[in-house]
Parts: sequence; C-alpha cells; structure tokens
Amino acid sequence: MSDRFESLEFEEAEQLTLETAIANLKSTDLGLRFYAAWWMGKFRIDDPEAISLLIAALQDSDDRTEDGGYPLRRNAARALGKMNAVNAVSALVACLDCSDYYVREGAAQSLAMLGDHSCTPALVALLDGGVDAAQMVPGKPHLVQPYDAVLEALGALNASDELEKIQEFLDHPVARVRFASARALYQITEDGQFGDRLIDGLQESELQLRRAALMDLGATNYLLAAPAIAETLAENSLKLIAIKGLLDNHFANDEPVTISDEVGGILKLMDTLL
Repeated sequence: MSDRFESLEFEEAEQLTLETAIANLKSTDLGLRFYAAWWMGKFRIDDPEAISLLIAALQDSDDRTEDGGYPLRRNAARALGKMNAVNAVSALVACLDCSDYYVREGAAQSLAMLGDHSCTPALVALLDGGVDAAQMVPGKPHLVQPYDAVLEALGALNASDELEKIQEFLDHPVARVRFASARALYQITEDGQFGDRLIDGLQESELQLRRAALMDLGATNYLLAAPAIAETLAENSLKLIAIKGLLDNHFANDEPVTISDEVGGILKLMDTLL
C-alpha cells in the first residue's frame, strides 16, 4: 500500500463498508478519498450516492501531483465503468479532454465497459493524426494519448465505421498499441488475420507483452487461439483467464448453449492447465 494511504489504518481498509467509503469520499483527507474511490470500483458498488460522488470527483482539483496529475480523478474514472454507472457517460467523455493522461486512459476504459455508442466520436478524436502523431511524450513513460485503451474501447463498441483509422495502428512501433488495434479489428470483423496477429504476440520475448496478448485474445471469441494460449510462456492462471474469455465471448449470444467438439477440446485443454 502506497504512502497515499498513510492516514488509513490497514485493518480499517480491510473492514471498509459502503457507509464508511461514502463518508471518506466526502472527507478532506486526500488519502481517504483516493482509497474510497478505488474501493468502490474494486467491489463494483451499485449505489446511487456513491456513483454521484464519483462523478463529482471527476472534476476534483484538490488532489494534485507535483507534475499536474489528478489521482482522485483517475480512480473515479476507472471505478465508474466497473460500477456500470451508465449516467456517467457524459462526464467520462468530458474527461477525454483532461490534461492528465491517466484520467483519459481510465475514462476510455470505463466508456468501453459502459457500451454507450454516443461516446465513439470523442474516442475517435483521440486518434487524430494517426500513427505519425502517436509519439512518446518527452520525459514521460507514455504516448501522447492512451491509444491502446482508445482502440480497445472502439472494438468493444463495435465501431465499424472507424476500421480504417483503427487499422492504421497495426503498424505502430509500440507492441501494446498494435495488439489493441488487432483486438479491436477482430472484435469488429471476426477476421482471423487479426486474431493471428495476437497469436504472434504470444511469442514476444518480454513476459509483460505476452501477458498483454493473452488478455487481448481473451477479449475475443477466436477459439482457434486456445492451443497457442495454452502453450504460451506465462502463468497458467492467466492462460486460464484468457481461454475462459474466449469461451464466454463465444457463448455470449448462444442460446441455448451447445458444446461442440471444438469447445469440448478447449475444455479438456483447460483441465491440463489446472
């Protein structure tokens, strides 16, 4: 636990209740507010007052880092999607103009979860300039925009009118951005060439990139990826999560659920990872 939580005793954090979290979010203690926003998202709290307070927190100016970041806004933006706060869409769209990269990233991630297509134009605007503009910020560990989060959101929103813009990022020099582009393109088109690009990502030399490719595949229904996922040099727990994601997405619109030979083979494959 970071020094942001110095004023919060560990046992209190473990025993936090909704009533206490709401009170903490209203307090003047920045550490308590920051933790309460995280806690609400972590436990996917479904409470109108909590959601209202987090929406208000998206405009907080008290919690500020030395370099101008907004920690409370970041946690609030990330939490609202997990809480299925459909009334937060317009406030999250406004966050896409925030000066803090991580607020924009959290807002894009939550908009993907909420599934409201009205946010698509605002997300697409962050891709302006294409790959040429998608450069690192001098002195920062990130690009000028959270391109991976934006591309993933467009895929989740089935932004079929934006295929050309999304496809341009298949050639981005940053692997995570390429993966996000391939993931979005597969989600929209179900064209296996894009799923195969993610399978290629499972061979990356860096473990973190292999993990990213696993999670991106798990967001699709590309069942052909299951054997490659099982053989990836990564934790079995992550491989199981990815394969479960494949099956969940495969069955999302399948009523009643039918177990084909292909699916049966994948279930057996999961058994070998347990």
